[in-house]
Amino acid sequence: MRDYQLLTNQVKSFLEGEDNLIANLANTCALIKTSFDDWWVGFYLVENDELVLGPFQGPVACTRIKKGKGVCGSAFEKRQSMVVANVHEFEGHIACSAESNSEIVVPVLVDGNVVAILDIDSKEFDQFNEMDQKGLEGICELIALKWS
Repeated sequence: MRDYQLLTNQVKSFLEGEDNLIANLANTCALIKTSFDDWWVGFYLVENDELVLGPFQGPVACTRIKKGKGVCGSAFEKRQSMVVANVHEFEGHIACSAESNSEIVVPVLVDGNVVAILDIDSKEFDQFNEMDQKGLEGICELIALKWS
């Protein structure tokens, strides 16, 4: 079972004394990856209306994703979280890794604009649910407060 209260408290703890964006994103990825052992955990940052790879934990990833493309680009375009039980059934899925089978993507919103997205992939099908979405949205809200 994923303990989002503990995870949130840990994220709050390291965000409290640090304003460096990359350090905060990197530590958030590492914390999620080590806490839940997902296949891939990372952030994509918005740059010139596309997503560019930021800090992550896991195998090599796609470097750039266009708005509206794949799960990440769709979440960016719609400005909302997306939970995909089977990525192979998602039209337009971008297969950065053939070992990824389910995915959750949560936008980081600042003043209503997407500035980044948190992307988590699992080797398991149907790995993520509404509890994960709510927990990760809370963490992304904390990240958004530190955005500068």
